[in-house]
This record gives sequence, structure tokens and C-alpha cells, in this order.
Amino acid sequence: MSEPVFLRACRGESVEHVPVWFMRQAGRSLPEYRALRTTGSILDAIANPEVACEVTMQPVRRYGVDAAILFSDIIVPYHAIGFGIDVVPGRGPVIERPFTSGADLARLGNLQDTDIAHVTATVDLVVEQLKATNTPLIGFAGAPFTVASYLVEGAPTREFAVIKTLMHRDPPLFDQLLDRLVEITVSFLRAQITHGARAVQLFDSWAGSLTRDEYQRFALPATKRVLEGVADLDVPTILFGVGTGELLDLMGSAKSTVVGIDWHVDLDEGRRRVGDKPVQGNLDPARCLGGETLAVEAAREVMKKAGHDAGHIFNLGHGVLPTTDPAVLEAIVRVVHEEGRAGVK
Repeated sequence: MSEPVFLRACRGESVEHVPVWFMRQAGRSLPEYRALRTTGSILDAIANPEVACEVTMQPVRRYGVDAAILFSDIIVPYHAIGFGIDVVPGRGPVIERPFTSGADLARLGNLQDTDIAHVTATVDLVVEQLKATNTPLIGFAGAPFTVASYLVEGAPTREFAVIKTLMHRDPPLFDQLLDRLVEITVSFLRAQITHGARAVQLFDSWAGSLTRDEYQRFALPATKRVLEGVADLDVPTILFGVGTGELLDLMGSAKSTVVGIDWHVDLDEGRRRVGDKPVQGNLDPARCLGGETLAVEAAREVMKKAGHDAGHIFNLGHGVLPTTDPAVLEAIVRVVHEEGRAGVK
């Protein structure tokens, strides 16, 4: 069986058509997801391998995307080791006792296989179901800086005042925190890969809050160490951040296989900034809210900017918005697969 087009595109190889998948493709925009989930914490659904597998598979069946992404959350390993974290509907991750001092390092113990047995069981179930279509599963984790932001701030923030104060006031403590997060992140990714994930994405969602100097000092080294920690497993890696247009050249130096680009930078310019390595992106999720015609027009704009060179995975510039009509995403997949053939070697 030939290697899937998504994996070949990740490696910058020639493909028959531009591959496409969507960040947050499984979730509230799907009626079948809402019917299955009804109420309760997302962590409860993630803890049930049968439910998590079904949610992972739903967009693959509906959209015909070229990759599945595991139904999980970046805070899962920290919930699993008992740091005291929950996902509050409408708000996001909330920490019972935020990280404030060196004493809190003890709360970030080693991540054991038994801690995430529910995650690896889900991976096993999904990989088995994907065999029939040779569709790859993408595993993922939160990058150390982004996870640290949640653990220190205690909840989502727009100011990042607490995390930046810690970074600059006590750099040695911040380094110790990231050291622990690197170890946990590597363990989490390696577990997903060894159970069958064929690519992994590192979400550094809040890296865009940093200056270039801050990114180089406080985020990039830890990101590099995570990527180095899975390099021997020889699967494509994707590094993605939001609002990171001015950091793309630095992100490109982290040695991920692919760099994800959000919608703030055109793909032709994004490719130039990352050194012409494979890229993923970058349709503005809001362009999917105006109906099929406008969304397809926007998708064509992205493909035009991407050009005809190999090494482009079509995606949104961030996650699918909850009010997105699934029929719109279905139309985008059709157009990318049909028109993405032109000029692809």
C-alpha cells in the first residue's frame, strides 16, 4: 500500500492532489458530535476510548479528509498526573492551583504509560479503523510555552501578564518549569507515536504573544528539545502557532518537518519566511461562516498563494469555529482535492 498523500506532502514530496484536514475538525460544528457528547466535560469524553475514537472518526467519514487528528486536549497529560486542571465549557482550561513557585515543580511528576492508558487505547482503536482507507492519524501535544501559560496564568488570558512577569523576574524558575514540561510532552508524544500515530503536531498557540527576543529565549529552546525528543521515531512533525507571522523564521529553525501558518500571513510570504520547507494552512476560519460560495472562493485564494510547489497541506489558519456549517467544509475538501491537482507534480 502506498504512503498516504498527507505524509508525502509533509516531507515535501510530489503528490497527486493537495492534502487537506482541519484543525478542530472533530467538535461542536458537527451534529453527530453534539448528539454523541450531549453534556459533560470534554475530559470525560476523552477518558472513554470508544467515545474518543468515534469523535476522531466522524470528520474523516463526513469530509473525506486526508488525515485524522486525535480527539484529545493539550491539558490531558497534566490532568492525568493530577496537577489539578479542568476544561470549563465556554472558558477553557482552568487550574485549581496555578504554578507560582519552585514548590509547584513537585506537582509535575513523570508521565507514566498508565496515566494515559485511555489515550493510547483510543489511538489503538482509531488506527485499526483507519487501516481500511490508509488514512494517517495525527497525534498532538501543547508546546511547553503554551502549556506553561495555562499553568501559570490559571486560565486563558489575553494579557499574559503573570507568565511574562515570571519569565522576566525569575528566569531560572521558568527554565525549570519548561524542563518538566519538555519531559512530559516528549513522553506524551512518544506514547501516541508508538501506538500508531503517523505524524504529530505541536500546538504553540500562545507563542504569538511573545517578542522575537522572548521567543528565542523562553520558548524556542524548549520547542526544539521536544522535537528532538521524538526525532528518532521518524514521523513528520508540525509546529503551529497563532499570531506568529513575525516569528516564522525562528519557528522554521526548530526543525519540525512542517510549519503551520495562520491566516495573518499569505502563504507565499510564509513559505519564504520558513525557508521554503513544507507548510500547512492557512484559510481564515471566519471565511467559512459566509456560506459555500464565499468559503470556496477563499480556499482558492489560499491555493493560489501556496503556488504549485510540493509541500503544502491545506488547512485552516486555526481551528474550525463552532458555528461552521459542515457542508461548507465538505465543499472546501472537494475543491482542494479537485483543483489542487493542477500544477502538482
